[in-house]
Amino acid sequence: MNPLTTSAFNLPDHLAPKADPALITGDEQHFAAIAQCLEQNIAELSERLDAERRSPGGVGRQAMDRDAEIHRLTARLRALRRFGLDLCLGHMVGEDNPEPLYIGRLGLTDSTGRRLLLDWRSPAAEPFFGATHANPMGLASRRRYRWTRGRISDYWDEVFTPDGYAGHAALDDQSAFIASLGSNRSVRMRDVLGTIQADQDAIIRAGSRGALVVDGGPGTGKTVVALHRSAYLLYSDPRLGHHRGGVLFVGPHEPYLGYVADVLPSLGEEGVQTCTLRDLVAEGASAGDEADPEAARLKSSADLVRAIEAAVRFYEAPPAKGMTVTTQWSDIRLSAGEWAVAFESAPGVPHNEARDQVWEELLTILVDKSEADVPDELLRKSLMRDRELLAAFDSAWPLLEAADLVGDLWSVPAYLRMCAPWLTREEVARLQRGNPRAWTVADLPLLDAARQRLGDPEASRRRRRRNAAAAAEREQMAQVVDVLLESDADGEGALTMLRGQDMKDTLAEGLAAPGTEPDLLAGPFAHVVVDEAQELTDAQWQMLLIRCPSRSFTIVGDRAQARHGFTESWQERLERAGFDRITMASLSINYRTPEEIMAEAEPVIRAVLPDANVPASIRSSDIPVVHGPAADLGTVLETWLATHAEGTACVIGDPSFRETPRVRSLTPELSKGLEFDLVVLIDPETFGSGIEGAVDRYVAMTRATQKLVILTSP
Repeated sequence: MNPLTTSAFNLPDHLAPKADPALITGDEQHFAAIAQCLEQNIAELSERLDAERRSPGGVGRQAMDRDAEIHRLTARLRALRRFGLDLCLGHMVGEDNPEPLYIGRLGLTDSTGRRLLLDWRSPAAEPFFGATHANPMGLASRRRYRWTRGRISDYWDEVFTPDGYAGHAALDDQSAFIASLGSNRSVRMRDVLGTIQADQDAIIRAGSRGALVVDGGPGTGKTVVALHRSAYLLYSDPRLGHHRGGVLFVGPHEPYLGYVADVLPSLGEEGVQTCTLRDLVAEGASAGDEADPEAARLKSSADLVRAIEAAVRFYEAPPAKGMTVTTQWSDIRLSAGEWAVAFESAPGVPHNEARDQVWEELLTILVDKSEADVPDELLRKSLMRDRELLAAFDSAWPLLEAADLVGDLWSVPAYLRMCAPWLTREEVARLQRGNPRAWTVADLPLLDAARQRLGDPEASRRRRRRNAAAAAEREQMAQVVDVLLESDADGEGALTMLRGQDMKDTLAEGLAAPGTEPDLLAGPFAHVVVDEAQELTDAQWQMLLIRCPSRSFTIVGDRAQARHGFTESWQERLERAGFDRITMASLSINYRTPEEIMAEAEPVIRAVLPDANVPASIRSSDIPVVHGPAADLGTVLETWLATHAEGTACVIGDPSFRETPRVRSLTPELSKGLEFDLVVLIDPETFGSGIEGAVDRYVAMTRATQKLVILTSP
């Protein structure tokens, strides 16, 4: 479609009144200007990107700046090409200014400086999302668009003042948001930016200091808030920029991350790191569930995670006795106190990475004490080859692997008792196991804490190899420089510049062996967003707190959906985990789940949690919940697929069901955070007993946006 010659509006016949030129001509003219500006922007950005790619790579800061600029230009081009005209969400008209202000996913300014689109995250755009009839925020009217395949398939006008009715003859009984609730779902979370509600927008735009807890039941838009808040904070808060740590978004499981994968890019942000808790630790991919509930309870404690410090300190104890180091020139006495001084020379540095610093301090102490009349560098090289000294140091400060350290806790009772003296003998025995490396999800916080405290065991070896390679290359470069200088017979000209040591170092810069790829999830991050946070244990919170020293968090969850119970308040749980500044926000309106479904789901959760925060549904689907025999599963799905050309369904509770492109098969736990047009539960009473079973049934039932079918076996 050429936006300059083809209407941006593609309204169906039953919406013909909305196609009245008096209603849309102004929009058409503005879209034409946007199209022209986009074309110019894309051409200019493409030229700049090509020029950057053709430019010399450079070294050091120059190379980093070039790579950053290429990344920025590529991301901007990708966003402009991805959306085109549907970058525009809608427009708003102020009471004091009849000129519409158009709101976009990104800001857009033409070559004359005219603002064509205002970024949705800017303060000036807030009324577009936050205005209500009770608080119009200075607006006379607001228009929101629905885009389908690059053209407007519908739009909605809302009027806030009597004068605002002029030019808005196509007012609807339903707002854009309510109308969107009944639309079909897809395998990816649909775009909802244009329909953010005032209660959600207020939370999205809240400040980032401390921990903001967003508590809300099913369908209240918690995930929408979490995702949009990530993009908003990166845009608006200078403390959270990508070069200052950025944002980490933590979801409950892989199906959830796949479902929301398109949302952040659609909001103009591609720099947010997304993961599950399993992704933070290498062992997470294969970790199983903890079979023993009591062992799982013990490992959920933050105290056990903190015991990792004692486990590492055991391997950082200086020798209790001194030793004599013999060199070819003299003997040097190294006392126990001097061992201790060396061991305290790298405070706060991870164990394995501190090893080189401690070793260098030890050598310095010995060189300073020596009375031999030899150059310090010669003595140092001799000490570095002393086998007895090396053996003593390796024994006192060994390189450690996180898996070995944690594995020893589960296989050496005396070691666990020393590191966690509050555990009873029975509890210590409970945590022992035959295969200490049979990792479970409950082990991951301890493995993560150990890896953070130890650092990379290969770092020392890599650093030495890198330094040796750099030294060899500098020596070779110096020889090349000397040959070039000898060829400059008169000692004049540009080659004389090579006599300077700085120039020699510059020529050798960047030649050292590269290091390993950085761990993008290691942090530190400036802000962390956690969805379905009610499931995290105190130990798991430590995995996130260590990655965000500022404790700037957005915590999204529902205590009633905690599978293992959540009897405390959010304040109590988070303070125990280590948070200090905690602010509460609540979402109480169920926008997603029809009232027919909630009428059956509410008693399920109230049976075990009478005070559960069950949100009130604001819409009816007029489709009753269907009950039937499990044998009807095939018929139910065939009938639905035949009558619904679009949308998705999910079968929950039948592991034998094979997925199709439009029908998922999930456990209740893996359905959390997702939504489907049709949900079919198979034998929900078999999901379990007590709180866990009731929560699984409640969660599974409330995934449906249109129809719920419950089938049971005879």
